[in-house]
Amino acid sequence: MKFTETYDVVVAGFGHGGGIAALNAAQAGAKTLLIEKSTVPGGLSICSYGAVRSAHDPEQAFAYLKATNGGRTPDDVIRVLAEGMCGLEAYVRELATICDARVITSVEENEERAKAGDPYRRQIRGNYPLPGTDTFYHTSVVDIPGFKAREAYPWANGAPNGPKLFKVVHDNVLKAGVEVRLGVAAQRLITDPASREVIGITVIQDGETRHIRARRGVVLATGGFEGNAEMKAQFLEAYPVFNAAARSNTGDGIRMAQDLGAALWHMWHVHGAYGFRHSDPAYPYGIRVKRFPDWFPGDHDQVKLKMAWVLLDQSGKRFMSEYQPYTQDTGVRPLSHFDPVTQRAPRNPAVLICDDDGRRLYPLGKAASNDEGLRYEWSDDNLKEVENGILKRADSIEELAKQLGIDPAAAAASVARWNALCAKGHDDDFQRPANSMLPIVKPPFYGAPVYAVISNTQGGPVHDSQSRIIDAYGQPIPRLYAAGELGSSFGHIYMSGGNIAECFVTGRIAGRGAAALG
Repeated sequence: MKFTETYDVVVAGFGHGGGIAALNAAQAGAKTLLIEKSTVPGGLSICSYGAVRSAHDPEQAFAYLKATNGGRTPDDVIRVLAEGMCGLEAYVRELATICDARVITSVEENEERAKAGDPYRRQIRGNYPLPGTDTFYHTSVVDIPGFKAREAYPWANGAPNGPKLFKVVHDNVLKAGVEVRLGVAAQRLITDPASREVIGITVIQDGETRHIRARRGVVLATGGFEGNAEMKAQFLEAYPVFNAAARSNTGDGIRMAQDLGAALWHMWHVHGAYGFRHSDPAYPYGIRVKRFPDWFPGDHDQVKLKMAWVLLDQSGKRFMSEYQPYTQDTGVRPLSHFDPVTQRAPRNPAVLICDDDGRRLYPLGKAASNDEGLRYEWSDDNLKEVENGILKRADSIEELAKQLGIDPAAAAASVARWNALCAKGHDDDFQRPANSMLPIVKPPFYGAPVYAVISNTQGGPVHDSQSRIIDAYGQPIPRLYAAGELGSSFGHIYMSGGNIAECFVTGRIAGRGAAALG
């Protein structure tokens, strides 16, 4: 093997996980190269809400995370994440000094909103009533003097705070002297034939194959496989499953680790909801429905935002609570149902229906992407989506059902049932929060097919508490590390902001671990 060049540590993937890994490797004295397949940085991270899941108490955090993983993740891996979360507020504040960014916690944010009379507050605690839930909160970068996301990262289309957090990471990476290369795709890992040690990586740069030596180690931070149709078809029950962003996340790191015998875990587990398909078949992403505030089981009476729609399956029947405690995470799961009698998946696509009052409330969808030359902005009144064909419009439920390909009588009966439940003030069928219920009575009516849409996959190569990638026999693959969503430790139920926290925690561990090798 003839190497083109040599570094101490090579990190593949420039989202939060790769950025933090490269930063920590460089700070530990390693000559570090950070490569990214896309021509723009940020990965999926820049599209996120930028809320870093933090915790006060490591034992409580461990208890909660252990419960959410359902026995699928070893205790020592969970404990490292729990302990790391307890230091993230301080770490984010430290990183944020580079650009005088304002950092705020969800506790502080709620105090400010209360003073302003804003009823929509960020949830403080975990997503579910599990042991230790009260220890959790979020840490966010909310303002950077002079920073304008559309100018700095014009390709990033997501939530407002996502680019701000990435800006903090990006500035620190550059200050630390990390060499960053965009448009460089990792292909294969290079190992020493005798020792099995990872000694480099093969990449494609400017159309040429190059072999880069890594004297100390390689960190894979390439994300999941939400952009790989074949992997989704093989590992996920639902089909089709559209990704909400990051089509460049095609499982590259998973395959490279598999090539060296890596074990896999959590391949079924995804973070997602349901959403629209653009009427332009060339548009590469599913468009998630509007993001609603999460609600805590037991506190459903505190929900204050009306949800404009209901979902019907392909037989015209309602089949789920459209507003689950963390809809953007678990909302995708009911769409996976397969009916052995009819030999089809009757909920994918499902049908979303609302009336004119609901249409006027807010944008029904929110597109996300991180691609040069691609940006879709959903209209505030949803009328652009009627004109371009994403939404259908009709003067009656029956006529709308015909346009959407479902039984008109069944759809009308389901909407009538829903309206009766709204009048009663309680969803007897699926226990949707009462304050979110809105009748569907005022024509014209609007609807669209909605599909399983995921923000990211959680599965990938197994890693240990030191973020070393583990082979099928339980042994670490020498000098190979994972960071971020590549083989996330979340193996059963996710928590909001958890993957971002994982990027920071495992990125620090992986970067330092690789740099420490002789």
